[in-house]
Amino acid sequence: MKKLIAEFIGTLWLVLGGCGSAVLAAGFPDLGIGFVGVSLAFGLTVVTMAYAIGHISGCHLNPAVSIGLWIGGRFNGKELVPYILSQVLGGIAGAGILYVIATGKPGFEVGGFAANGFAEHSPGNYSMASALITEIVMTFIFLFVILGTTHSKAPKYLAGLAIGLCLTLIHLISIPVTNTSVNPARSTSQAIFADGSWATGQLWLFWVAPIIGAILAGIVYKYVSPETDN
Repeated sequence: MKKLIAEFIGTLWLVLGGCGSAVLAAGFPDLGIGFVGVSLAFGLTVVTMAYAIGHISGCHLNPAVSIGLWIGGRFNGKELVPYILSQVLGGIAGAGILYVIATGKPGFEVGGFAANGFAEHSPGNYSMASALITEIVMTFIFLFVILGTTHSKAPKYLAGLAIGLCLTLIHLISIPVTNTSVNPARSTSQAIFADGSWATGQLWLFWVAPIIGAILAGIVYKYVSPETDN
């Protein structure tokens, strides 16, 4: 139960910190943080939680991460569903807090609410195919870095920093394409509160693509550097 509470709180923070920066601060008049600031915010949520709850739950904060670690032989499959449920619920709680804060401003329009999308709902109007490829590849790299930095032969005290910086870089690359998901819990939480049904209608891609990328990374990394190596 302690692990699940940690995942709930960690994912709540990821959504509140990352998506919160996008909704509240990215376009703030004159002093907005822009794409770079949002990218850093997502990375910082992972860095801070990696050191806060990494020793409790492993700090997955993401169903794709849990699945990738399971495929890679680093995570017990019996814990997979409870972890995913905790992450999704934590993300929704974070989005709910953000919604309450954001709507406290007179004239605030919910709009896309930092939801992920493609085609006309992509920040750069990128196609569904572009979004699919982007999310698969970015999640693959994210999991590859996670599996590498948490390997028994790696210097683990640097893992949280490397993983957070990787997520920052992923956002710098892919925000214009999909608003960057690589995390089904993050996508689900924002889609629920976004204005209109388009976000939930496109949500399937932001579950399917990250999971495919995570599975591929788990298979590849387990092959190139299995934990059983001497």
